[in-house]
Amino acid sequence: MSSEPLLNLHDICKSFYMGKVEVQALKEVSMSIANGAFVAIMGQSGSGKSTLMSILGCLDSPTSGSYLLDGIDVSGRSDNALAEIRNRRIGFVFQSFNLLPRASALRNVEMPLVYAGTKPRLRRKMALAALDAVGLSDRVSHRPSEMSGGQRQRVAIARALVNEPSLLLADEPTGNLDSHTGEEVMSILGDLHADGRTVVIVTHDAQIAAHCQRTIRLADGEVVADSVAGSEHRLASAAG
Repeated sequence: MSSEPLLNLHDICKSFYMGKVEVQALKEVSMSIANGAFVAIMGQSGSGKSTLMSILGCLDSPTSGSYLLDGIDVSGRSDNALAEIRNRRIGFVFQSFNLLPRASALRNVEMPLVYAGTKPRLRRKMALAALDAVGLSDRVSHRPSEMSGGQRQRVAIARALVNEPSLLLADEPTGNLDSHTGEEVMSILGDLHADGRTVVIVTHDAQIAAHCQRTIRLADGEVVADSVAGSEHRLASAAG
């Protein structure tokens, strides 16, 4: 495993305009996340966590600052370059699952491989392995409507894993699930981390964040606290 951080952000700023008014969603955010880490990014609505997730996932670019993903500076890349990076290096898990409703579990998991140009036989083999990794080898032919919410999220996790990405990025992965099913999903993510994968979860839920080794808290677009193994360090700007 490389000693270099997988994610390295330095002075990331992101601004939007609402009419003629500039809104700063992120203000000089800096952080490093190691390979193999299990991290929660927490914050209430308006804290900037969703904007940060979009930048971490190469869905958006910062207004200023630098972002290195696996040693590659992705800050100023074109949309096409960002799309290629997303497909090859990042696996996404969303609150709303984002599955194709008429496609089987197998077909849903195969989709990133289709976009990557993987040959059909290898594509099927990789998708079956990913479904087996999340305990769904007996549901490969089922459509989303034939599965529970927890099973659908497992399909989404398998889809996120199938390209063997550097980063697994989960946005409120238990938000549409009951507490018991949510715990099962977090257990799967924990197992994936134990296997050496880097998992970053964006959440507002402290119980979900408690599963992670490290929690980074945002407020008003700034990192205000960073805790590891239960020992929280509040930044000077937040301590007042």
